[in-house]
Amino acid sequence: MTERVVGVRGPKPLTAEQKERLAELIARPDSAIDFSDIPEWTEEMFARAVQGQFYRPAKSPLTVRLDSGVLAWLKAKGRGYQTKINTILRRAMLEDMSSKQDSLAEEDGP
Repeated sequence: MTERVVGVRGPKPLTAEQKERLAELIARPDSAIDFSDIPEWTEEMFARAVQGQFYRPAKSPLTVRLDSGVLAWLKAKGRGYQTKINTILRRAMLEDMSSKQDSLAEEDGP
């Protein structure tokens, strides 16, 4: 039996024309690529680069039961209480992961 995920669709299959165009591009040598409109990266540009700036982790829908006071406190801070919950939990997760790595490093010694 094949498992189906409801509400999730994969990409549309490529047409024969799209497949042909991709085959042409794959066969083209790198020397045939026109880079004239792309500036060459400098060391200064690399130094200012920010990793993961546009990364957005996948979200999963979830039902969670919170104390009424906790929920009221989150909602009192304005819109985006679910995002605040995620931020608080992510911070706790990262701190936990960091402390576990620190204790592993202490066990290994210098």
